Amino acid sequence: MIPGIYIHIPFCLSKCGYCDFYSTTQRERISPFIGSLLKEMAMYRGCFNRFDTLYLGGGTPSLLDSGQLTEIIDGIRKCFPLSSDTEITIEVNPGDLSRKAAESLFETGINRISIGVQSFDEHILSFLGRRHSLIDSISAVEDVRNAGFGNMGLDLIYGVPGQDLESWMNTLRKALSFRPEHLSCYQLTLEPSTPLGMKYRAGEIDTPDEDLLYEFFMKTSELLEASGYTHYEVSNFARGPEFMSRHNRKYWDHTPYLGLGPAAHSFSGNRRWWNHRCVDRYIEEVNKKMPPIEKSEILTLEQLRLEALYLSLRTKMGIDLQDFSERYSFDLLDKKNVVLGRICEEGLITILDNHIYPTRRGLAISDSLSII
Repeated sequence: MIPGIYIHIPFCLSKCGYCDFYSTTQRERISPFIGSLLKEMAMYRGCFNRFDTLYLGGGTPSLLDSGQLTEIIDGIRKCFPLSSDTEITIEVNPGDLSRKAAESLFETGINRISIGVQSFDEHILSFLGRRHSLIDSISAVEDVRNAGFGNMGLDLIYGVPGQDLESWMNTLRKALSFRPEHLSCYQLTLEPSTPLGMKYRAGEIDTPDEDLLYEFFMKTSELLEASGYTHYEVSNFARGPEFMSRHNRKYWDHTPYLGLGPAAHSFSGNRRWWNHRCVDRYIEEVNKKMPPIEKSEILTLEQLRLEALYLSLRTKMGIDLQDFSERYSFDLLDKKNVVLGRICEEGLITILDNHIYPTRRGLAISDSLSII
């Protein structure tokens, strides 16, 4: 199990109404943030043998210029051993890209790019508070391809208030016309602390009911699988196994990962820890030569087992029963035989060759499956 590195770039030009990830619009803090990030890297030098993924997320990493991104990636290479085939991903906002910017990203050594399109419907983009337009998204895809990227992903959102199935399917068909190697299709979640979440609680907006959300999910899976994509995780589709997100898969099977930057999470063995959710506090702690850790926890074997059950049933790979038994000292077939038989009869899972695989219907209600 080769670990991965996640770097949280906590800067945005503006906050989207639905976003609950930590970010700030204080762009003047970018330079001191990078200085502190390089220092935090040095704190973990020698703690891991090797990494084979590097993921730059946010926030909006594409706000940084090529020199700043190169400084970060060079810092990683100096502090940590990377595999020769390391997957290096960056999330970008379509409004930040141009042909020159995309070429600069490619020249830094980034080999996988995830474009936050969210929708090819102008009304949906406006409702979500996105700062890019439909034309920006189309131009961004073209610029990424022309820059030489052969591994491009598009992020899309469904279940938006006022969105109907036809509008969503049109967005999917438009996305497919670009032949992306990867598609992430997320159901909108309105967190209570976000502007849209507060509008929802106040009764100012409404969300699609469960039946419609189920139809969104099933139609999405049917269309994309019919178009040659593998539905390998609840929200993720890849045009071949080589294009599945190697980094994100680490989160789903308890592979170690190191998170750097404000609010970033890390995991190794049975320990999880996370950094302060404040760029100023992060910089302050690092400059005191202290790890900027807000909290940590030690997970029991039972907690690890329950997490593994929940996460595995969200993936097409499902559960390897022998591996599960060895890692978590729990024989699922023996101890959960009755409930497994029931949900198998209901068509939510299949049990084959000592594996449990969720069906498409099972993936649609994967959160419920974890109660086995």
